[in-house]
Amino acid sequence: MGRYYSGDISGKFWFAVQSSNAADRFGSIGDTPQYLEYYYDEDHIDDIKKELENIEEILGEQLALMENFFSEARGYNDEMLEEAGIDPYLLSEYADYLLGKKILQCVEEHGICEFTAEL
Repeated sequence: MGRYYSGDISGKFWFAVQSSNAADRFGSIGDTPQYLEYYYDEDHIDDIKKELENIEEILGEQLALMENFFSEARGYNDEMLEEAGIDPYLLSEYADYLLGKKILQCVEEHGICEFTAEL
């Protein structure tokens, strides 16, 4: 069973790595009924880009390793990550980075991005 987000962007949160409120870090705080509700517009672009840059700094050289690894891998385990030189403690940062990129692309293409995230 997984937790999903849906709306203008959709996807699945990384199991045991990414929290449901991961999108909070990009400048909009989710409302908390049974779902977190997010709304981004062009006023959020600077915040989104700033947080993406922050994550890029945190990940450093790991970013390229992760992008290469996950472009080919359908799944992973600790041994596979170790062989690829990936720090498993940074996976949540990478998962959030991918979410932030989706949010940014959505806002740039449509002017807004709204979605709900399961808790």
